[in-house]
Amino acid sequence: MSIILSSETRVIVQGITGHQGTHQAGAMLDFGTKVVAGVTPGKGGERVKGVPVFNSMRDAVSSTSANASIVFVPARFAMDAVLEAIDAGIETIAVITEKIPIRDSMEFIQYARIKGSRIIGPNCPGIASPGLSKVGIMPNAIFSRGRVGVVSRSGTLTYEIVNALTEAGIGQSTCIGIGGDPVIGTSFVEVLRLFEEDKDTDSVVLVGEIGGTAEEEAARFIGDHMSKPVFAYIAGRTAPPGKRMGHAGAIIARNMGTAQSKIDSLTEAGARIASVPQEIPRLIEKEC
Repeated sequence: MSIILSSETRVIVQGITGHQGTHQAGAMLDFGTKVVAGVTPGKGGERVKGVPVFNSMRDAVSSTSANASIVFVPARFAMDAVLEAIDAGIETIAVITEKIPIRDSMEFIQYARIKGSRIIGPNCPGIASPGLSKVGIMPNAIFSRGRVGVVSRSGTLTYEIVNALTEAGIGQSTCIGIGGDPVIGTSFVEVLRLFEEDKDTDSVVLVGEIGGTAEEEAARFIGDHMSKPVFAYIAGRTAPPGKRMGHAGAIIARNMGTAQSKIDSLTEAGARIASVPQEIPRLIEKEC
């Protein structure tokens, strides 16, 4: 069992003939993902890593019964690619592309909600369920199968913490990077709810950062609805106000979105807070 993905997830790589699309398609295949098609307009009939390429999402879905896609399309074309995936009936769409205009993200995220599709991202590393499937760019070698769920705004910190868990002998059920842009398709709260309902997830690691109110909203959900232990790390404790740090959404303004405010909210909700990423495995071993 996992959240969002399963061993039967069938994936289309949008932009498979590009450098990143080709490389990551191979990595996903190595992970065990059922990559059943790629889409690049004008390249239909080719094969990449043994995967057939189609000119359109509609043709790809019709031929393969795919239900997930991953987007490696340049920012100026990303909205059209996502809308095409939604119209083709894709259920889960991981948007890896960064620097997508906020207005474009707002438009395709809203359309996805209307049509019943789930957007992960944009500007995210995707999602991985060890032993089952990966729709993302996270390194294969860091994962091990287990019962800890991980949800993060930061791709790099996701890799660091997952690797630390694996080295400590703590496996993961599902790891999801929701993205660090101001507007994203899947929130902390949505993922926490899925982990709470997942019988194969015993505890959850939440990785946040400065900017916005997503972590405070997550804290309210944890306090009101989570029965499983939550361990958290918040990046950006020393970030100066008014300066963007890393992601577009990682900015403190008018004393809102500070690391301390998020830490305080999560602590009050009962989450265990790590002062450095490498402390997460020790906290889990102590509490679980």
